[in-house]
Amino acid sequence: MMSVTKQHVFRGTLLENEPMTKHTSWKIGGVADHMYTPADIDDLAAFLVSLPEDEPVMFVGLGSNLLVRDGGIRGTVISLKGGLSEIELLPNKLVRAGAGVSCAKLSRFCHRNNLVGGEFFAGIPGLLGGALAMNAGAFGGETWSVIDTVTTIDRQGTIYLRSADDYEIGYRKAKGYAGEWFVSADICLSAGDGEQAAQHVKQLLEKRSQTQPTGLPSCGSVFKNPPGDYAARLIEACGLKGFRIGDAFVSEKHANFIINDGKASASDVETLIRHIRETVKDKFDIKLQSEVRVVGEHAND
Repeated sequence: MMSVTKQHVFRGTLLENEPMTKHTSWKIGGVADHMYTPADIDDLAAFLVSLPEDEPVMFVGLGSNLLVRDGGIRGTVISLKGGLSEIELLPNKLVRAGAGVSCAKLSRFCHRNNLVGGEFFAGIPGLLGGALAMNAGAFGGETWSVIDTVTTIDRQGTIYLRSADDYEIGYRKAKGYAGEWFVSADICLSAGDGEQAAQHVKQLLEKRSQTQPTGLPSCGSVFKNPPGDYAARLIEACGLKGFRIGDAFVSEKHANFIINDGKASASDVETLIRHIRETVKDKFDIKLQSEVRVVGEHAND
């Protein structure tokens, strides 16, 4: 068991047995043994150093591509929601943003400062840290296309400055240094008409709301698009729109979304993901790859 509450005093917030239903966009998941929201990078470093060496550590943001199993998470979850949320304008059209900054806020900050090239962030339903970890994208743009440098931290509280060139970037992946987590990034943009950019973002979001089930408990797109095709098209062609397992069902509006209809369990969602993948494989001989990060323990583990 972790004993930091007795031996250390930190400036962040430490919670015990925290329900992960509060921290995932699916509103699904068992409890985390411990959850810590750091006040800043120095506080985060001190907290990480204080943990026992064998304590499992996991970072989460808004939980928008996260499925926490019903048995919950053993160890410590570092929540970036409400922490590491600083954002500032630097010279040479750079924006420095903490990993806890929401992508929507980042997009707004850019066009308010007459910087363009970051409009796509408005369509990413998460925090910058998660967007960096998976090279999240929307509206034809991807996170790492505008990254100059990133700052990371390891279990020993050591801070590193890394160039974008230090990472292997691909579709929905960013491969870098094992044992390091993103804490901030410097984003390189171009000067432009911020008002025009804001109007463009508004149009894109309105169009998305017409085609995607926004406002319902989901994780966004469940599967990556296979080369030359769309996961939603394949799933719909299999007749799976509306298909349900428990309280989890395939959206009638967009087939690449799985909706929690109220009391879906992680097991319901996992089983549905598996059924979709198997059905598409049988019909089209295409193996869909999930974008969802599945963590935690099964309820009977």
